[in-house]
Amino acid sequence: MAEVVVIGAGLSGTLMAYELLPKLRKEDRLTVISQGPVYHFVPSNPWVAIGWRKRRDIEVDLVDVMNRKGIRLLTQGAQRVKPAENRIELADGTTIDYDYLVVATGPELAFDEIPGLGPDGHTQSICHVDHASDARQAFETLAANPGPVVIGAVQGASCFGPAYEFLFILETELRRRKLRDRVPMTFVTSEPYIGHLGLDGVGDTKGLLESEMREKHIKWITNARVKSVTPGTMSVEELADDGSVRKNHELPFAYSMMLPAFRGVAAIRGIEKLTNPRGFVIVDKYQRNPEYPNVFAIGVCVAIAPVGATPVPVGVPKTGFMIESMVTATARNIGALLRGEKPTAQPTWNAICLADFGDSGVAFLAQPQIPPRNVNWSSKGEWVHYAKVAFEKYFLRKIRRGESEPFYERFLLDKLNIAKVKEIEPAA
Repeated sequence: MAEVVVIGAGLSGTLMAYELLPKLRKEDRLTVISQGPVYHFVPSNPWVAIGWRKRRDIEVDLVDVMNRKGIRLLTQGAQRVKPAENRIELADGTTIDYDYLVVATGPELAFDEIPGLGPDGHTQSICHVDHASDARQAFETLAANPGPVVIGAVQGASCFGPAYEFLFILETELRRRKLRDRVPMTFVTSEPYIGHLGLDGVGDTKGLLESEMREKHIKWITNARVKSVTPGTMSVEELADDGSVRKNHELPFAYSMMLPAFRGVAAIRGIEKLTNPRGFVIVDKYQRNPEYPNVFAIGVCVAIAPVGATPVPVGVPKTGFMIESMVTATARNIGALLRGEKPTAQPTWNAICLADFGDSGVAFLAQPQIPPRNVNWSSKGEWVHYAKVAFEKYFLRKIRRGESEPFYERFLLDKLNIAKVKEIEPAA
């Protein structure tokens, strides 16, 4: 019998469990380690933060689902991974051994790297449903006493899409409440230009997003380095292309939501040859760690080099479909290893993204996500908003049913020529 363990029960870890289970042999056991029994759909957090969703609308109790599928769920969380010993220390002091491990922890939110940043400081966050719920209360305070708003992503951030989404969703709600004329809005980002997204753009995301901001009278600051946040004021350095300080800004705000930089979680951070200096897991083309070949990693916790040099550090996002391609490849590779075969599946890292703006949105398709690309397309329209709503309902249904990829999803992706796994080639 092989013990296969997945750490994390977010988007990547939950799908990993669902997709890995059919790849196991009858005698093998699958365990998922999570922090708590509840899954929540992170892409809906911007809607929670302005009251368009309640947290219960986007949550799934995983206990019943995992029990129904025969997956052991441990909800005390992982304290430390010991890859040299094939063992995990859990938060309650117990340990669990593994033959194969999939790290799907997601990130730790590095609010502490900037004084005054984050929910424990003076800005809001939509990275977690708890944060989004608090941001909703702060938004109602803003609505009662309108004032300037600052939205964006700080230096080292690698997830820019939700910042743009929240900016425009907030703007839409302010217009609906007839408060927009009393709320000046500024977007502050470490990106070298609007629409960079950590990917050097996709299609004409630069033009689409700049046009949307001009149309909605939103100012922006790029190449921005946030120095500190105090109550009602954000200190920002705007850098030139050579890295010198071009301008200093003292931005007043009545409400601010800034996405932080990410780093690896404490359970894996600092493990030599498993993680990089930021604590992200180093993987090869099969999603496997070169030093510990029975350890795989998927999702936001994976180390990916930046697309290129920028004046302010900018990370690479790990988007939903890109993560799903990691999941599929990893499931196939572990299944092969369990049967004495070599891993051959490589994820495509293709990206399909829907960014909702409340009453419209931007969609993009990047094959692969990191340039140069075979497909590089983006589009804007009201249809994106409705597509995002439909996707939310569809994805939550998959989680509740314990499905990773229903046959009709595979059929549609095949028709669109969008693959999760590259053509198979023998492992070295």
